[in-house]
Amino acid sequence: MESITAVFGQAFALIASGDAYLFDIVSLSLQVTLTAVLIACVIGLPLGAVLGAFRFPGCGLLSVCVNALMGLPPVVVGLIVYLMLSASGPFGVLQLLYTPTAMIIAQVILVTPIVAALTRQVVADLFAEYAEHFASLGVGRVRRVGALLWDARFSLLTVILAGFGRAVAEVGAVMIVGGNINHVTRVMTTTIALETSKGDLELALALGLVLLAIALVVNAAVMAARSTAERTAYA
Repeated sequence: MESITAVFGQAFALIASGDAYLFDIVSLSLQVTLTAVLIACVIGLPLGAVLGAFRFPGCGLLSVCVNALMGLPPVVVGLIVYLMLSASGPFGVLQLLYTPTAMIIAQVILVTPIVAALTRQVVADLFAEYAEHFASLGVGRVRRVGALLWDARFSLLTVILAGFGRAVAEVGAVMIVGGNINHVTRVMTTTIALETSKGDLELALALGLVLLAIALVVNAAVMAARSTAERTAYA
C-alpha cells in the first residue's frame, strides 16, 4: 500500500494538473448542490419567517414537525424519493430516476427543514424586538416578513451555509436516487465512496481536498459578509 505522503502528493498533483474528470465531478456536484440549496431557500426562508413572526392555529405543531424533519435520515429520504420516481411510482412517468434532477429533489427534501427551522429561530428572536414597533406603525403581515428577512439577512447567511454544508456532504440519498453513473450523476461524495472502495485513494483524497476547500471558501465569504455588515452598522 502506498504511503500517506505519496497519496497526498498524487492527490495534489491531480488538482494542480486540472484533471478534467475530477473537475467534471466537482462541477456537477456544485450544480446539483447550489440548485437544491436555492430551491430550499425559496421554500424554507418564507416558511421559517412566517413560523417565527406569527401565531396561528397549528403553528406550534408545524414548528415541531419542521424541527423533527431536520433529523431526517438521508437513506430514508433516498428510499422515499426512489419509490416516488420509480417506474411503478406515482411520478415514474417523468423518468427522473438516476438523473441530477432526482438528486436535487432528494437534497431539497433534506435541506428545506434545516433552512426553515433555523430561520424560524432567527426571525422569532428578531420579531421579539420589533413587535411593538410593527404594531405602532401598523405594518401588514407581508411587509413584516419582508422586513424581518431583510434585517436578518446576515444571520440568514449562516442558515444558508448550514443548508449548503448539509447538501454538499450528502451521499446516501443521492447514491440511491442518482445511481452514481459516470459522467451523469457521479458527484464528489459518491465518487469518494466508490474510489475508496476500489483503492484509488489519490482521486478520493483529491476530491476530499476540493470539498474541504469549498467549505472553507464559503465559510470565509460568510464571515467576511457579516464582518462588513457589522462595521457598516457601527460606522
